[in-house]
Amino acid sequence: MPGAARGDGGRVMAALRQADIRRLCLRLPGASENIQWGEDRVFKVGGKMFCCSGIEDDSCYSFKVDEERFLELTDQPGIRPAPYLARAKWVQIEPARCELPAAELRALIERSFELVAARLPKKTRRALGLPD
Repeated sequence: MPGAARGDGGRVMAALRQADIRRLCLRLPGASENIQWGEDRVFKVGGKMFCCSGIEDDSCYSFKVDEERFLELTDQPGIRPAPYLARAKWVQIEPARCELPAAELRALIERSFELVAARLPKKTRRALGLPD
């Protein structure tokens, strides 16, 4: 499986590489990328962060999730409340330990984008070509 790694006990675990995350985030309408806090890659829509990661392939990455999924996700291996952002329902993914399939991780990042974009002012959403 592309992008998969062998975990403890020989289980195959899907992991998104930093290049995969970057490609996914930048294809979303109105998304931008900045390097902040030294070596953190931050993806934003309308100036609001929806995903952040380190720049190394094994770096953790974080994104916002639906409130009702937060506890479910943080109970899984390799997923924990994101430092400093957990109160806003952000999770942090440890690629070497996370057992979620890559497709689900991509869907969660896309959902994070939707959650953040939905809170932007209508004028900003329109300017970015996002639905009202």
